[in-house]
Amino acid sequence: MEVINFSEQNSIINHYMAELRDKSYQKNRLTFRHNVERIGELMAYELSKTLEYKPKTVKTPLGQLDIPLTKQDDIVIATVLRAGLPFHQGFLNIFDGADNAFVSAFRMYLNREHTEVGVYSEYIATPSVKGKTLLIVDPMLATGGSLAAAIDALLEAGKPKKIHVCCVIAAPEGLEVVKSSLPDDATIWCASIDEGMNEQKYIVPGFGDCGDLCYGEKLQSFRKKADK
Repeated sequence: MEVINFSEQNSIINHYMAELRDKSYQKNRLTFRHNVERIGELMAYELSKTLEYKPKTVKTPLGQLDIPLTKQDDIVIATVLRAGLPFHQGFLNIFDGADNAFVSAFRMYLNREHTEVGVYSEYIATPSVKGKTLLIVDPMLATGGSLAAAIDALLEAGKPKKIHVCCVIAAPEGLEVVKSSLPDDATIWCASIDEGMNEQKYIVPGFGDCGDLCYGEKLQSFRKKADK
């Protein structure tokens, strides 16, 4: 299984990541969401180089030529609500002919110390992914529990031809969990792989809660319990 870490390369992605991590930039939700979206666009562009292409004849006012194109209607972009929305939009800006899927899979703390985490999945809206290229885009890969639950839910809609998992920041622990839910030929794309997690299961150094930074702080879920 291939894991691509863009922080090991020199690219403009590092500039946007620096702003996402900077506490002063985080005060502006519009800037924060925009940078998450732009990272999605750049990652989608790099991923597009790995897809299958076939030449198509295009007629211009002065002639015609063959241009290699990929079938965007063979792509499904799936995201985990709510933090994944701006990241998802970045991919959709590039693959604007793709189908889309949405999964509600979220983590809940199981103790007062916020050191034990459970995952709850309650909603999915997806087309068939059978024979498709499935892009699962989720900005934060911490424990890997919610993303693994999303993968399991999406695969109930068919067996994809290829799976790409795309993250802004990943923790090594979460990567190992997600790998166990993926086929060997899957690819994981990360803008950065950070050091690990703290006791509250947040990525360190990370940048905090992506959903809260994009859309504002939330109350704790009203669910009484979560599945471990």
